[in-house]
Amino acid sequence: MRLTANRIAGILRDKGHKLTPQRHAVLKAIAASNDHLTPEEIYERASLNSPGIGMVTVYRTLNLLCDLSLVCRVHASDGCRGYMMRRPTEHHHHLVCSGCGRVCDFTGCSLADLEQRLTEETKFDIGGHLLEVYGRCPDCQPAGSV
Repeated sequence: MRLTANRIAGILRDKGHKLTPQRHAVLKAIAASNDHLTPEEIYERASLNSPGIGMVTVYRTLNLLCDLSLVCRVHASDGCRGYMMRRPTEHHHHLVCSGCGRVCDFTGCSLADLEQRLTEETKFDIGGHLLEVYGRCPDCQPAGSV
């Protein structure tokens, strides 16, 4: 089930966070897209509903939403970050096309053994992981490859 702006607004309120008009504009901008958006794209879309919004508000809202695992962040191969509503809502990872930037979500990674080994070797208390796999989607592959 995909999260919506209204569901996330309710979660924010339940967790004691204010839902300002600016935050709601950011939520609506992200929820209206099926693609990962850069902070600048979110700002442009949010400013249509909230003309006085600033980039700092966009970044703070994105950080809050990421901290609460309500949106997911993708690190594109060009170094830019993209954000979108968490979909699927369970733990997932990303396949990122290094040609067009298309992102596909996937679930079912089995990194528990690796995390255990790293904990034993480094004494880190591992709280989670982020996995992004880069390659070329079928549309960006040269003809005849695969």
